[in-house]
Amino acid sequence: MATSKTKKSDASKVQLWKREPGWERLGEGEEAILEGYCADYIDFLSTTKTERRVHSQLVELAKKRGFQDLDEVNRAGKKLKAGDCVYRAIDGKTVLLTRIGKTPLAEGINLVGGHADCPRLDLKPYPLYQDEELVLLDTHYYGGIKHYQWLTMPLAIYGVIIRRDGTKVEVAIGDAEDDPVFCITDILPHLDVDQSKKTMREGIAAEKLNVVCGSRPVSKDEDDKDVRDKAKLNILRLLKKTYGIEEEDFASAELEVVPAGKARELGFDRSMILGYGQDDRICSYAAARAVLDYNDIPERTMGALIVDKEEIGSYGRTGMDSTFLANSIAELVAACDKTYSDLTVRRCLEHTKMLSADVGTCADPDYKGVNSDGNMGRLNCGLQVNKYDGGGGKGGASDASAEFMAEVRKAFNDNGVIWQACELGKPGVGGGGTIAMYMARLGIQVVDCGVGLMCMHAPWEIAGKLDAYMAYKGYMAFMVKA
Repeated sequence: MATSKTKKSDASKVQLWKREPGWERLGEGEEAILEGYCADYIDFLSTTKTERRVHSQLVELAKKRGFQDLDEVNRAGKKLKAGDCVYRAIDGKTVLLTRIGKTPLAEGINLVGGHADCPRLDLKPYPLYQDEELVLLDTHYYGGIKHYQWLTMPLAIYGVIIRRDGTKVEVAIGDAEDDPVFCITDILPHLDVDQSKKTMREGIAAEKLNVVCGSRPVSKDEDDKDVRDKAKLNILRLLKKTYGIEEEDFASAELEVVPAGKARELGFDRSMILGYGQDDRICSYAAARAVLDYNDIPERTMGALIVDKEEIGSYGRTGMDSTFLANSIAELVAACDKTYSDLTVRRCLEHTKMLSADVGTCADPDYKGVNSDGNMGRLNCGLQVNKYDGGGGKGGASDASAEFMAEVRKAFNDNGVIWQACELGKPGVGGGGTIAMYMARLGIQVVDCGVGLMCMHAPWEIAGKLDAYMAYKGYMAFMVKA
């Protein structure tokens, strides 16, 4: 029979779970690895301001690492074996990177999925117009933004234009050192009596998010007396000279207005990252790098899925609510198995384990009260695991099982991943969704797991360096060990 002394000793061994900065828990030499990874990520973030650019950079990296195009493999009638690496892409926006494992695909794969699209302003089909002496671009906002945050800051324009003859023109203007930038105006405080009476949501109407892009009229020797909007005509002539496009070509274009400027280290101690589009490129990059960097044959096939359209509901053929993943699994089965079977595809999906790699929120000392104290994420305290997201009583959440949470927890704990269990805000305060519910609908075991941000959906978002690195380390551990 145990004595009271023994009982007291056992009780003293009980560990309280702490949510605290993870710097002192890093392994020997790991901080240098962390800094190197974050430097690579900052470079990536600075040059991938659209989902198309994320896709092209990841495919380029994959090709350099020896990844083959899965569709070409199947067209050639080749068969894949354990250790082979393939990618599959669609419309230049969505991509799946996979490293074939030793176990049959019917036993499922270990998958991490994020998204590459970000809140922004899209140009309308015919955006160019002149008002007073200014030439402006008419926009339609994409995703959940606070309108006022986009005013009076330098902006860049990225995207593609398909000309009448079908040729594609790449547009990237505003980030090169000698590029001009663009801007949305705001009213001066001396005359904002009416605006200042409105709420923050009402103060700047969506239709007022018009981008200033010019003011100089055509020169006298070019002047057309029948043209009223001479400054607009000048812009059109500049566009014709630079890109070979006509105004009608805007109808077959995808042009995105984003903040101009590079991602930067933040703080005297350089412990944070400030940049546009960290929701969700911080997670997507980590997932892709985990697959690209692993240099052995995994037990289970590992994959990184980077999709489009998450910020507007995951719809469309490049979004998660499409057939892209199911079709890609079917292509994998065709390339790996001697005979194709739809049942193998279904079994693969149902036995797949997945981290929905999307960002969470971090405690902000200036905005206390929106999070539950014991369950809020904190900056540089590790990778966040959200058993459920959604809002209004878990609406739109997939709500992972306790058993799957235990698997994820074990993979992280066994491999030195610093992590924290979180939820997105107090019940009734708000909420948000991810791609998790679309994966769960396919029978996949899935849980939300990503990096916490401050200023989420703002033109410039803040992330902790330790959290960014732990996403990479955590996704690698999950893919290899879960």
